[in-house]
Amino acid sequence: MDLKLELIVLPVSDVDRAKSFYEAAGFRFDLDKTVSEDWRAVHFTPPGSECSIIFGNGITSAAPGSVQGLYLIVSDIEKARAELAGRGVEISEIFHDASGLYYHGHDAGDFTHRLNGQGRLTGPHPDRNDYGSYATFSDPDGNGWVLQEVKKRAPGR
Repeated sequence: MDLKLELIVLPVSDVDRAKSFYEAAGFRFDLDKTVSEDWRAVHFTPPGSECSIIFGNGITSAAPGSVQGLYLIVSDIEKARAELAGRGVEISEIFHDASGLYYHGHDAGDFTHRLNGQGRLTGPHPDRNDYGSYATFSDPDGNGWVLQEVKKRAPGR
């Protein structure tokens, strides 16, 4: 059975502000549909992605900015970071994790994201290991995105 992630719902407080942000960030605009005063859906797709985002009015009851850890995989972290910064996105400097990856432990059950910059070292991974270099940014509500550099995907991915 194939299960393909198609759509991620983002909670936002100001639909037009979020729409402007994602347009400026270079996401592909797909749809802006208003059905009533209480329901509006705006749909974007990150460049090269098969998974899209949707936000609007009457879409979710989640708190604006509460979605974190949205990974965008890029083949060149420096180029991707520069392009987003050039589009006006406030983005972190490139970093790598002190443990070598953005998790600690060796088993899937040991996977943990680090908060508040814990374990971050400045610059890309010294060996430019796949899955080892990151940059982060947030939309105007604080929904959090992570750029992760991957030149060659792990087997089975």
